[in-house]
Amino acid sequence: MAHSPPAILLLGLLIPLIFNAAFSKTLKRDVKALNEIKSSLGWRVVYSWVGDDPCGDGDLPPWSGVTCSVQGDYRVVTGLEVYAVSIVGPFPIAVTNLLDLQRLDLHNNKLTGPIPPQIGRLKRLKILNLRWNKLQDVLPPEIGELKSLTHLYLSFNSFKGEIPRELANLPALRYLYLHENRFTGRIPAELGTLQNLRHLDVGNNHLVGTIRELIRIEGCFPALRNLYLNNNYLTGGIPAQLANLTNLEILHLSHNKMTGIIPSAVARLLRLTYLYLDHNQFSGRIPDAFYKHSFLKEMYIESNAFRQGVNPIGFHKVLEVSDTEFLV
Repeated sequence: MAHSPPAILLLGLLIPLIFNAAFSKTLKRDVKALNEIKSSLGWRVVYSWVGDDPCGDGDLPPWSGVTCSVQGDYRVVTGLEVYAVSIVGPFPIAVTNLLDLQRLDLHNNKLTGPIPPQIGRLKRLKILNLRWNKLQDVLPPEIGELKSLTHLYLSFNSFKGEIPRELANLPALRYLYLHENRFTGRIPAELGTLQNLRHLDVGNNHLVGTIRELIRIEGCFPALRNLYLNNNYLTGGIPAQLANLTNLEILHLSHNKMTGIIPSAVARLLRLTYLYLDHNQFSGRIPDAFYKHSFLKEMYIESNAFRQGVNPIGFHKVLEVSDTEFLV
């Protein structure tokens, strides 16, 4: 049966792509970088990395956890996912020579020391996942040079110092996980300028300041759905201006030092589903509007100074948003 012209045209386009993928050479820069990483990690970690070419050579498949793509006449490494294999030692600096890398996942290992400033070279990186390691020191401001970054997972480490304002220079950032570290100082209000940020978690740190300071920039956090500020040292009250974050669904303020009354304006957050106020110093009554809210499923209020008769909402199941979720 004769092929129709569109089918022939499609076949003609596909054959060169398949040919290039099969016979293109891997860029020497990436071969050198991956072999340096291989030698630094030790054979127990990368025993399945056989051969010299990480993208595969002849009958040998690509190295486990390595993703390659064809760009022009060469294959380049676009993904490196080596997680939960007990990598010990400093962040492998050779990774920063993989200039076409789009996804770097080294989570759940035993990496120590700082993130090197050379991380800023990875201009095409979209996902950086270093959670569940033993990384420490301050975050390098060069992270703000990763203009393509959409997901940043740095939780469950020992980072210290202030959260760098340079994170506000990441226009594509959607998910920012910084919880369970040792960050100090105030949360940069500049983060509110991130037009695509949906999830901000800075819980379980040593942060100070007020929500009023955090949302002081007009039109801030336009896409934010989940805001986790729990287990810090935040003070002050909940400002009525918080109602301007119209997409907010989860507000987690537990275990701070916050005071004052709960403004009725916050009940105008029509998508608000989970509200955690417990273990603070809030007082007064909770406005009736919260109890009439259409979507509010859980409201935790214990260990405050509310007036007698103020009641929680819901069954008080423990909220656990898994840090393993990748909402790509």
